[in-house]
Amino acid sequence: MYRYSHSIGLYALMGRGFNNPVDVAFGSSDVMYVVNRVGPEVGVRMPYKRITICNRNQDYLGEFSTGGTAAGEIMWPASIAVGPNGNVYISDEALNRVSIFDPQGVFLSMWGIRGTDKGQLTRPAGIAFDSDGNLLVADGLNHRIQRFTSDGRFLDAWGSQGAGDGEFNIPWGISLDSNGSVYVADWRNDRIQKFNPQGCHLATIGASGVGDGQLNRPSGVAVDQSGNILVTDWGNERVQIFDSSGNFVTKYRGESGMSKWAEDYFKANTLEFEERQKADLEPEPNGHPSEYVREQSAAVEKLFWGPTSVRLDDEGSMYIVESCRHRIQVYNPEPSRASPIPSLRS
Repeated sequence: MYRYSHSIGLYALMGRGFNNPVDVAFGSSDVMYVVNRVGPEVGVRMPYKRITICNRNQDYLGEFSTGGTAAGEIMWPASIAVGPNGNVYISDEALNRVSIFDPQGVFLSMWGIRGTDKGQLTRPAGIAFDSDGNLLVADGLNHRIQRFTSDGRFLDAWGSQGAGDGEFNIPWGISLDSNGSVYVADWRNDRIQKFNPQGCHLATIGASGVGDGQLNRPSGVAVDQSGNILVTDWGNERVQIFDSSGNFVTKYRGESGMSKWAEDYFKANTLEFEERQKADLEPEPNGHPSEYVREQSAAVEKLFWGPTSVRLDDEGSMYIVESCRHRIQVYNPEPSRASPIPSLRS
């Protein structure tokens, strides 16, 4: 399905690097926008909240925004999307709004007000544009999906709190496929729900658990060109892939190597690199069995730790955002195997 390519990222308070990244979006010319959520919300950490601009070749291009409540500032940024006109949209759970920036990071406008009425928001999380250029918002604590025009005019909504078909319990990630179907990571219900473009329930994928095909607090979802459904299974520290019918296909735990940014850091800090060479980067966890997966992810550097978002670029590569390791792991699609050509015998 996918093969590990490289990693992008390095822990950094500001500048070249990430700080608790939670989502990524793609602009033109291979540009990437990475949301740094940071935390806790204390004064000294406010400047670390930012959007990092880089590209797929790991070139650092700059950053914009900062922590705060004023126009153009962010507090609990949750998701990011690039609109048809190239502008950058960021949802903010704490400020209950969507902020809009131009491709260079210049603040343009914002919309959103806290509340439970139609068009109001309470902890908005995942956002995604449909084919008409309207923005779908996973309205987390209102347990629904809302659709707005790009300038914030309410269009429609669906969903309510519950565990039945079409109901949600804190929806988080959201994505659309090439047919306009909507996929929602239903966080506390441990499942993915699929809807038609009008919001009618079509299918449910996954159930609570740790086994193959089971989910524990899924946070992100994407659909590839073949209709496969990619899910960041946050609570199980992995990414799972389901086919278009919702059947489990495979899973990934992470295979990260050192990023270009990390290599540059160690070139300038050779003593640290020498100590790293002596370290055991794959220790065996010794905690309680129920915490084995989480402790393993925290201890083994190559594994996913806090995978929050999965995105696909226009070449079909898969990007996994890891909040706890301040990086993005990139996986390229493996070439499909051609059917063998039968031999011709007389």
